[in-house]
Amino acid sequence: MVATILGGIGLFLLGMVLLTDGLRSAAGGALRTVLGRFTGGTVRAILSGAGVTALVQSSSATVLTTIGFVSAGLLTLRQAVGVIFGASVGTTSTGWIVALLGLKLSIGALALPLVGIGALMRLLTRDRMAATGLAIAGFGLIFVGIDVLQQGMTTLSERFDPASLPAVTFAGRLLLVAIGVATTVVMQSSSAAVAATLTALHTGTITLEQGAALVIGQSIGTTVTAALASIGASVPARRTALAHILFNATAGAVAFLLVPVALQLETTLAARLDVTEPALLIAAFHTSFNLLGLLLLAPFIDPFTRLITRMVPDAGPALTRNLDPSVAELPPVAVEAARRVVLETADVVLGVLADALRQPRRDRLTTATLDDASNALHQTRRFLATVRASEDAAEHARRLSLHHAMDHLDRLVERIRHHTPADPPHDPAFDQLRAGALAIMPGVRAWLRSESGAAAPNGEWQRFSEEVAERRRTDRDRTLARTAAGEMDPDLADRRLAAMRWLDSSAYHVWRTVHHLAVPDPLASATAPL
Repeated sequence: MVATILGGIGLFLLGMVLLTDGLRSAAGGALRTVLGRFTGGTVRAILSGAGVTALVQSSSATVLTTIGFVSAGLLTLRQAVGVIFGASVGTTSTGWIVALLGLKLSIGALALPLVGIGALMRLLTRDRMAATGLAIAGFGLIFVGIDVLQQGMTTLSERFDPASLPAVTFAGRLLLVAIGVATTVVMQSSSAAVAATLTALHTGTITLEQGAALVIGQSIGTTVTAALASIGASVPARRTALAHILFNATAGAVAFLLVPVALQLETTLAARLDVTEPALLIAAFHTSFNLLGLLLLAPFIDPFTRLITRMVPDAGPALTRNLDPSVAELPPVAVEAARRVVLETADVVLGVLADALRQPRRDRLTTATLDDASNALHQTRRFLATVRASEDAAEHARRLSLHHAMDHLDRLVERIRHHTPADPPHDPAFDQLRAGALAIMPGVRAWLRSESGAAAPNGEWQRFSEEVAERRRTDRDRTLARTAAGEMDPDLADRRLAAMRWLDSSAYHVWRTVHHLAVPDPLASATAPL
């Protein structure tokens, strides 16, 4: 009996893992696209979280992916909170699948061909077809596991008296909730724990009230995965995990207080609809209390988000806050996280350059800012070194462009740090070009800060850089000629030449940084100058 129950749970868990991994691999970047496209407002974020979770059949997968996206800066905390609210509702779909199909229909034998077909697809095909086969095999294995679990629970029901469990009192329900939390922690899957509870209820091993208390605990227990994932993670990751914990705890607390009333209403309604399957009542209870939590908290999502922010304040360097080791397992997301860091670092460096153009200085504030920028670029390189190389040519080119951008930023930092003219000479040509740089600087900085996908002003900076290079060459010849003729003081000539060289190299590195950060198709940068 014990071996059968453990085997059934194991098969169910293995099926969930294969289904989740297969769907995520088959989707490729689609999950990121869906979450990014449909998380603009609260309602869209909630619906995307519920839809994705119902698809991959794992709230943990959705929450962990969301934590990664928030860590990478691809989602705001407010959007992530909406996704998590939806994921908590979407994960209840597993209970409906088990109650409607796994228990009412004996499809364990019918699911075995799915396992075989999926396994063959995984072995004989490649890429998305292989991932799809893995998902099909996992889907079939879920029902094989339910079938085996049901056999074990049927034997258990003959030897086990529900009265041996805690009585349905306040303290008894509290203990059952704790047992539910423990089962989820042990199984590392609330879906598997809920499936075991529904199977036990179907076979008469536990009562309806005991099943309701266990499901509440299992819903709360699923937050342990997010909590573990947030240990040592970035501030955004810890905030996202805390939002998941607070939502499930709130929904669970409300459900705990309303168990008698809710079950009485469901029992009355079931009698009128001629529903006799108790597992369906628990599935409905599971969905209803998560929906109730959603209705209670969704209208207050902004205060809820502010509370999370206060509970987990910012810490550590601001520029590298998105370099979370947890996203290194997702190369496209990790590269985008690194790109966000480089964009923000470039904005900081260009701010210092603008100050240097207006009034050259080398004070402590400027030095500290440049030190922070250099450290951020160094940490970004180290972070990218932990991300596995992609076999996709476009992804590799995108990563290469990012390294080019960081190299140009490093050289720009060095130009500002060591070669900014402390006392630039009065030179009409230099003053005119300096004014031109200050005029177009706000445009590129606004693009670096934007999330709208607007076209980058790299063409404007390219023209400006080429103009500065041409003026430097012509003014150099004229300055040297005047110096040789005794018409210009040699020291003044050196200062003019140094100032023009500084502006020329600075404009060039700005142009190349923007170019490598802005190329829509990374492969297009292959023919561009380095």
